[in-house]
Amino acid sequence: MLLTLTTTHEPATDLGYLLHKNPSRMQTEELSFGKAHILYPEAANDRCTAAILIEVDPVALVRGRRGPAGEGGQLEQYVNDRPYAANSFLSVAIGRMLASALNGKSKERQQLAETAIPLVAKVPVIAARGGAELVRHLFEPLGYTVTVESLPLDEQFPAWGDSPYVSLELTGSVTVQTMLTHLYVLIPVLDNEKHYWVGEDEIEKLLKRGEGWLGQHPEKELIVARYLKRQHALTRAALDRLAEEAVPAEEDGQVTARDEEEQKVERPLGLHEQRLGTVLSVLRGVGAKSILDLGCGEGKLLRLLMADAQFEKILGMDVAWRSIEIARDRLKLQQLPEKQRARIDVVQGSLMYRDRRLSGFDAAAVVEVIEHLDAPRLAAFERVLFEFAKPAHIVITTPNAEYNALFPTLPAGQFRHRDHRFEWSREEFRRWAERLASAFGYAISIQPVGPEDATLGPPTQMAVFARMVETA
Repeated sequence: MLLTLTTTHEPATDLGYLLHKNPSRMQTEELSFGKAHILYPEAANDRCTAAILIEVDPVALVRGRRGPAGEGGQLEQYVNDRPYAANSFLSVAIGRMLASALNGKSKERQQLAETAIPLVAKVPVIAARGGAELVRHLFEPLGYTVTVESLPLDEQFPAWGDSPYVSLELTGSVTVQTMLTHLYVLIPVLDNEKHYWVGEDEIEKLLKRGEGWLGQHPEKELIVARYLKRQHALTRAALDRLAEEAVPAEEDGQVTARDEEEQKVERPLGLHEQRLGTVLSVLRGVGAKSILDLGCGEGKLLRLLMADAQFEKILGMDVAWRSIEIARDRLKLQQLPEKQRARIDVVQGSLMYRDRRLSGFDAAAVVEVIEHLDAPRLAAFERVLFEFAKPAHIVITTPNAEYNALFPTLPAGQFRHRDHRFEWSREEFRRWAERLASAFGYAISIQPVGPEDATLGPPTQMAVFARMVETA
């Protein structure tokens, strides 16, 4: 079985540092089921590919009782698809030979290890027991472009039925750790089989590798059940743990307290109200009638949208269930007249995953959200919003880091919010916005929010994206 991982990030040969494997030589490791090799079919400055090749010994599998037991006779013990179709053997090889990369560590290139880079993973043959549709349901919500092709069985033997085998290609801008983690978990899920005993320690392994994405995945129940070989007690325990760990910090008031700290810094400027007013003005100005409020929090922008009859359809989304409950309560959704209630909904959802509920809107507002996302999650969010939801207009605000020097209560070098993963300068924000506009076919304008300093600019910066109409 074979897995290849390709990048065009330059210098592409830095992939060797990320995988901790030298591109100039093949490396081999003896495993209980055979041998695993890592080699580089191509290693140039502009393109580098690493390949993991597994040689499964079917005789050793039977003798060691680690492989699939043949229930239909002696021949079935030795003749099976384990040497060819990707399965849990490949996950074990990834865990053994690429442990540092799987943990996001790189002694020589740690900053690069934490950076989303263009990656393509290819698995020529995998048993997808659920077909191409299941492959897409597993990987597309994670932000990948998925290319999957069914591989037919021998046409001379139609009685054998439909083939479970597919070839799989995943394309995305993610960290190496992220892609390896997704493959590590989901390859045996697709195969719906594991070659080793599954016990309670597998729950810990799954939760560790699923941190940050599994709890919000729309197919999490299927993933957990298959990963744990459909053992009901283990599956239930894992899902209960995921439910507990999915409760965000908002549930105990931590984020609310931090939000108060951020607003305390900005309160002398009345910046929060200015942001909402400016965004509302832009949405009115572009003539939008249906609005997405992504990362809606407790619904302050939603209340302003509800008060304006121009907005006929409004959807607020946030990952924090407690925030959703507060928003629904403050908007008094259950008390609204039927016609008004039909205009608005507030739902829980992750901004990291493709979601059909986000399609078909005129405009999206993303107010002070992106700075809470680390690089991999920001990259996933970009695709969810610009490639999949793709509203006609998008309004995004974020702090201007240069202005922080003017806040008297904010220590030098400190972010306005302890949960911020970054705060960009005007130039950094401009480059980011222009890259997205170019990649996804939008025109862009950058506008200030709040009082502008002659040297340091405004406290908040806003990008307004307008999707360009393709001409024949």
